[in-house]
Amino acid sequence: MTSVEVNFDGLVGPTHNYGGLAHGNLAAADNAGDVSNPREAALQGLAKMRRLVEMGLTQGVLPPHDRPHVASLRRMGFTGTDAEIVRTAGMASPILLSNVSSASAMWTANAATVSPSVDAEDGRIHLTPANLAFQFHRSIETETTSRILQAIFADEAHFAVHEAVPFAVFGDEGAANHCRLAPSHSERGVELFVYGRSAFEKNGIGKFGSRQAMEASHVVATNHRLPRGGAVLAQQSKTAIDAGVFHNDVISVSNETVYLLHEQAFERQDVVLNALRKACAALGFEPNFLIATQDELTLEEAVGSYLFNSQIVTRPSGGMALILPVEVEETPRAKAYVDRVLASNGPIREAHYLDLRQSMRNGGGPACLRLRVVMTEVERAAMGAGVMVDAAKISALEAIVRTHYRDRLLISELADPALLDESRTALDEISQTLGLGAIYDFQHA
Repeated sequence: MTSVEVNFDGLVGPTHNYGGLAHGNLAAADNAGDVSNPREAALQGLAKMRRLVEMGLTQGVLPPHDRPHVASLRRMGFTGTDAEIVRTAGMASPILLSNVSSASAMWTANAATVSPSVDAEDGRIHLTPANLAFQFHRSIETETTSRILQAIFADEAHFAVHEAVPFAVFGDEGAANHCRLAPSHSERGVELFVYGRSAFEKNGIGKFGSRQAMEASHVVATNHRLPRGGAVLAQQSKTAIDAGVFHNDVISVSNETVYLLHEQAFERQDVVLNALRKACAALGFEPNFLIATQDELTLEEAVGSYLFNSQIVTRPSGGMALILPVEVEETPRAKAYVDRVLASNGPIREAHYLDLRQSMRNGGGPACLRLRVVMTEVERAAMGAGVMVDAAKISALEAIVRTHYRDRLLISELADPALLDESRTALDEISQTLGLGAIYDFQHA
């Protein structure tokens, strides 16, 4: 049965701000405290979705999370009305309010890990929400993400939405540390699960630490019912992590048979690539590794431009296209590597450079903003919400953003009760537009 890849992009939320909360994310640290523009950020993301729709691709959207997350503040002992709690939290601990106000759920590559039905022994799509245990501001996303995924993928005949990986020490960062190689989206493939360390490793985790635990990757691969030989586990390079590669999608990206990566992506990289070749050969195809060497593109240039945080998409008319941030075009050696790939007469034939600067300044590029779900037509028809978008639905979302999102937001303004009201009005309209029902706590009040 023919399958296509659906890119579910995260819609940026009304509290998009530069809190600098993500340890090891160099762009987030560099821009901490700057003035953000939530309206522009959301419109840039919607423009990316519109571009992919215009290219003939199948596009979905996931809604923002409710922020500031008052439920978390109540669990900490804050009392009163929601507005009073936000104001009190802002006075008591600005850094706490910044954490519960983060719009980081926009980066849906961290929402979950997904295995298509063609890979799973039970013939269902498997989704495991990420526990994001490494950082507090992201760990509070899991509950809402689970609700959203359960609303969309409710039909248990076609979908299995698992609980997040248990135990905080088993940190799981979702699809940002997961790749897939296959002859096509419709055929069985090999899934690559990337980790930084064992959860039981006491030393040697580097200056930034490692977010993904090997044990978490193993739990997800096992729960997704992948057959023997269907999963390869690999350790991310500690050198890369220390250079700012906090997720594997900052140093590699795949699509069907193609895998773009830096030569310093993995520990014992030759062993990893040989394991992938062997697993792919068992399924009757050969992967196409397009490796950037340190001599032609340093780790620092790769991280600064977010070259590998791009999307590779298969066009309905044939061939593949790269979806890249404009920062790659502005980085001479990153642009030269892309030009080399395009000139190689391989399957990648186009490069599209998009302005996502609001997201990029917080450390998230095109690949961060999307969750890939390979689906058949029957599976798409079984989804339980109106999250697939066309030009008209994108326009409707743009209208909500222009009406309710601010074009300027300082960290100090997160305590403004008016921002809470504005955000909830926007989120209520977004959830209705997407047919998701009451997915937020405030909708049950």
